[in-house]
Amino acid sequence: MKILFIGDIVGRIGRRMVKEHLSELVDKYNIDFVIANGENASHGKGLLRHHYFELIEAGVDVVTLGNHYDSKKDIRGYIDRVDRLIRPLNLINDYPGEGSAVFDVNGISIRVTNVLGSAFMKEEVNNPYYSLLDYLSNAEEECNIHIVDFHAEATGEKICFAYALDGKVSAVLGTHTHVQTRDYRILENGTAFISDVGMTGLYDGALGFNKDTVVSKLMYGNNVRFDIPEDGKGVLSALVLDVNEVTGKTEDIFPIYIIEK
Repeated sequence: MKILFIGDIVGRIGRRMVKEHLSELVDKYNIDFVIANGENASHGKGLLRHHYFELIEAGVDVVTLGNHYDSKKDIRGYIDRVDRLIRPLNLINDYPGEGSAVFDVNGISIRVTNVLGSAFMKEEVNNPYYSLLDYLSNAEEECNIHIVDFHAEATGEKICFAYALDGKVSAVLGTHTHVQTRDYRILENGTAFISDVGMTGLYDGALGFNKDTVVSKLMYGNNVRFDIPEDGKGVLSALVLDVNEVTGKTEDIFPIYIIEK
């Protein structure tokens, strides 16, 4: 089973990069299933209903979220009406939608789960590891293939989470920090790992935003809002997994990094 995971889609440029490149990536790598993190897809924060459908129409099979899951309030009105949107599993407060779901791909069941990290994150969550184990222990359907989007800040937490789940899931793929890391690997018991898949959006910026506004706030301490341009040079960060359909173990993993000329 060939699975493509697209890193955090940021704003209009990120959505455009998906629409312009997804089809060619699917054909080039014989992709069977596409997952994309869309928590920043609407103006850099949150996911509006029409942007969700824009990604689905572009060829994304499942959209995962992250700490900005509730940044666009209209999501509460549509998340229970769509079937390809996964919000964080381990939220403390009740929230509509599902944190894990199963999808049929050519007769093969694939589970996709979204989990928030607990280190250095403003969002208060239940323990990521035990929340996932508890959920799986009560899940009605068992799946050989299980992809976990671990939306977390600290690389140390990400790798420990992956080691703890090695052999229990097919992949632990880090998102949130918007910079593609080079530590992709397959762990001893067959679980694929990367600290961060990376970001899909503005290339000549800071994490997908206008670099001048980010520098102004973070370096100079100015009270400014991060600006996100409508146009500009784009980048697409993604990862390809080849997962054994019988064992659920990942047999190959490699990153993709496309920069517009």
